[in-house]
Amino acid sequence: MEIRDLRAEDEELIQQVAAMLLAAFKEMAPEAWPDMESALEEVRESFGRDRLSRVAVDEAGTALGWVGGIRQYDGHVWELHPLVVRPDCQRQGIGRALVTDLEAQVREQGALTLWLGTDDETGMTTLAGVNLYPNVWEHVAQIKNPGGHPYEFYQKLGFVIVGVMPDANGWGKPDIFMAKSIRPLITDG
Repeated sequence: MEIRDLRAEDEELIQQVAAMLLAAFKEMAPEAWPDMESALEEVRESFGRDRLSRVAVDEAGTALGWVGGIRQYDGHVWELHPLVVRPDCQRQGIGRALVTDLEAQVREQGALTLWLGTDDETGMTTLAGVNLYPNVWEHVAQIKNPGGHPYEFYQKLGFVIVGVMPDANGWGKPDIFMAKSIRPLITDG
């Protein structure tokens, strides 16, 4: 596997990545990219200014996964958006490798923090389907994951929950905000 920049001229890979978005998110976040046109638009937006677009490809040059990054806060913070791995290639370390690669890319550009939002539109966590107000942090402190939500994947990579936006996607459908420090390692000497 190789991770490299996804470029605007990589039309075949762009098509593969858009199809991957459709397939991977249709159950977990069906409104995110409901059709090929919206998925293609998401991929093409990743070529904009202050953006990174990285793709994992196999030996034949076929897309295995994709991660995007969006520069924010004068470059001190970057948003990881989105991350997708082809469904038949999940749980093989590709997502972890893409996140690690993005961390290295933005660290080189001076970033201190990497953050992401991970929606719960389908009731995968105990934050969904309930009124989180007025004690939002009590709910966050007691979060459980009965439905296999990806927030635990991100926790394994060092991300922590830094907030939640109740009802972001409709009543009882929160967006869970996660972040991690990616400050350069400082060594003595």
